[in-house]
Amino acid sequence: MGFQLRKVTCLLAACATFMAGHVTTASAQSDGPLRIEITDGVIEPLPFAIPDFVPEDGGASDFARSIARVIAADLASTGLFREIPQDAFISGVTNFSSPVAYADWKAINAQALITGAVSSSGDSINVKFRVFDVFSGQPLGEGLQFSGGAAGWRRMAHKVADIVYSRITGESGYFDSRVVFVAESGPKNARRKRLAIMDYDGANVQYLTDSSALVLAPRFSPQGDRVLYTSYETGFPQVYVLDVATVGRRVLSSQEGTMTFAPRFSPDGRTVVYSLSAGGNTDLYTMDIASGQARRLTQAPSIETAPSFSPDGSSIVFESDRSGSQQLYVMPATGGEATRISFGQGRYGTPVWSPRGDLIAFTKQNAGRFHIGVMRTDGSEERLLTASFLDEGPTWSPNGRVIMFTRESQGETGEASLYSVDITGRNLRRVLTEGAASDPAWSPLLN
Repeated sequence: MGFQLRKVTCLLAACATFMAGHVTTASAQSDGPLRIEITDGVIEPLPFAIPDFVPEDGGASDFARSIARVIAADLASTGLFREIPQDAFISGVTNFSSPVAYADWKAINAQALITGAVSSSGDSINVKFRVFDVFSGQPLGEGLQFSGGAAGWRRMAHKVADIVYSRITGESGYFDSRVVFVAESGPKNARRKRLAIMDYDGANVQYLTDSSALVLAPRFSPQGDRVLYTSYETGFPQVYVLDVATVGRRVLSSQEGTMTFAPRFSPDGRTVVYSLSAGGNTDLYTMDIASGQARRLTQAPSIETAPSFSPDGSSIVFESDRSGSQQLYVMPATGGEATRISFGQGRYGTPVWSPRGDLIAFTKQNAGRFHIGVMRTDGSEERLLTASFLDEGPTWSPNGRVIMFTRESQGETGEASLYSVDITGRNLRRVLTEGAASDPAWSPLLN
């Protein structure tokens, strides 16, 4: 779905800074522009107000309220923002062009105000919005508008939320994105699994495969147009590549008598790195997708799996038991000597490089508990974000701020669910899905 983005009017630009930990808001303490500074400490979410958008014609009423509600939910879901209930409002917004009554919004302690309007024409809608710093009495950035098909109203809402988030935090957003995952059904001892795709918040679920064959570990391409995954369709694990738009798929070429699994795209989308098991040994390989030409990267008599490229494509992090236990290693993307980076107690697996390039997320098992954690790319500053009976398989949001993963509950009735947490270990949230779900992989921001 394509959208047109245009300026509503030229407004004052705002500066923003974003670090890691405690939130303070400059405009609550001074006349400077609204910003969030995040340092170590307890988070104090920024209060914001978002009245229902103004419907500019009869066909826009439902869209006007629904779009505002999705924007509010996106911002509140981050843990950095707190919505002020509409029943606390002193004044409303009935005309998009009317001056802002800053005193009324300041009286209810709103620090940011988001206003908007929606108009419709046939099967198309137009959404325009503005963001205001209430305490300084100034707009934040330029008013903008999106135009597109009415069926894409949720995407428009996510795009607005991304822009608001970016203007206040200084970081890019992550709301206009999708997640591919494994949808599970049936009893725990006979689970049926199929690939599914959804908006980042669990809406708009579509199924990409049926449940006739076991599927595992889907991974998006850097462009978000293809998905790699492992299927047991032939009785042995093989890597497939699937076109998201057409749902057409093909198996990546492999040698007879081998098993391939744990695939992941390179940053340019032209190469796949994966594990290949043959003759009782498992090593890492890369394959040029266009030609099918494969190259072996490791030659160790150990299990090498779960590879992930660095954002610049120069290095690969992976898990290996070459030291006697499951640990994390980094090596050049062309192969060669690997350096161990995990040295804490327990076993480490499923490493994934942050899109920012500064952190590696991983699964850790220690003392009967599973954790999702992050560390610097040299293994320093390890930080555990979660702990439970079974947490595994982290995936990064497009901006590197949030991690989604699988959490499985214990017992005969236990099932897998998707959860998210930010890189400070705060704001642990369950991602609502229609049934059991596992193996999430986050897409890049949509175009």
